[in-house]
Amino acid sequence: MDTRAAAWAVPRHVRRRRTGRRIALTSAFLLFAGLSVVLGCRTADTDAITPVPQLLAFLPWLLIPLGVALLISVYTHWWFGALWGVVLLGLLAWFLQPYGRTGDPVGPAYAELRVLTANVEFGQGTDALVDAVRREEPDLVFVQECEQSCEKILRRDLAKTYPNRQAVEGGGSEGSVILSRFPLRAAKGVKGTMGMPGAVAEVKGVDVRLQLAHPMPPVPGQVGLWRKELAALHDAVAQDDKTPTVLAGDFNASQDHAAFRPLLDTGLRDAARLAGSGRTPSWPSRTTPTFGVQIDHVLVSEDFTSREARFLDLSGTDHRALLADLTLHRAG
Repeated sequence: MDTRAAAWAVPRHVRRRRTGRRIALTSAFLLFAGLSVVLGCRTADTDAITPVPQLLAFLPWLLIPLGVALLISVYTHWWFGALWGVVLLGLLAWFLQPYGRTGDPVGPAYAELRVLTANVEFGQGTDALVDAVRREEPDLVFVQECEQSCEKILRRDLAKTYPNRQAVEGGGSEGSVILSRFPLRAAKGVKGTMGMPGAVAEVKGVDVRLQLAHPMPPVPGQVGLWRKELAALHDAVAQDDKTPTVLAGDFNASQDHAAFRPLLDTGLRDAARLAGSGRTPSWPSRTTPTFGVQIDHVLVSEDFTSREARFLDLSGTDHRALLADLTLHRAG
């Protein structure tokens, strides 16, 4: 028998159905395989190499391709694939749980602080930031990517309200500044590709350590540097677990990154999570809040509680600003 003739003897609609099934099963297999790599790295507590760190940033959104692959498996009666997908779904649901410590601080409320952090994208969002600062009246302002023109605008428009500042000057994304209503003392910052100044604020007679965060993003070719600079922030915080601490800025990382979680292991807690906004996206602003990831954080030591956290849209920048209302507690 001529097998080619026999194949053509199969009705066209049957051939199309078989071809469509093969394409669907191949697509489901590839989706499951890719998701298994990402979730396997998450399980192994590693960010691995590109593109895993980039995909881990958007871990909650992996529900979409996983759902597509599961639907294909069920529709095509590929039961092994369906079981594979259910296992991956269980892992993903587990990892979507908040990470880090919770619990109430010891001691009564002592002072209220409002903290704002914003990446103004090479200074382009500075005017919008000034408007937000005037409207929201934070006590502490952490500004990333504040280049020379941004510095001039902040000095001109906010110096009277925020007479105390600590900055690392630079062009492009290198400049950063901390503005404060409270008296400030200079403190050793963290060395990095972009400016990460540190300071100590005197809040009603209590020293509060301030550290701005802005490590390199995990772009291809820079993942090692990203890990190194996040580790430097961790080491700076871990040196002193007695002083109340606020670590704020653009971390270029979420709780789904292994390089970020050691910061939470020091006892720092995410103010947005404490206030019920732990998964609210802050970047990229063009697609938030519909789609995005939270990489801008206000991390606080266990001396603080967080009453509210809001993400503010600023024109001119690809980040949303984060505004956190904190309460400082004192033992005894």
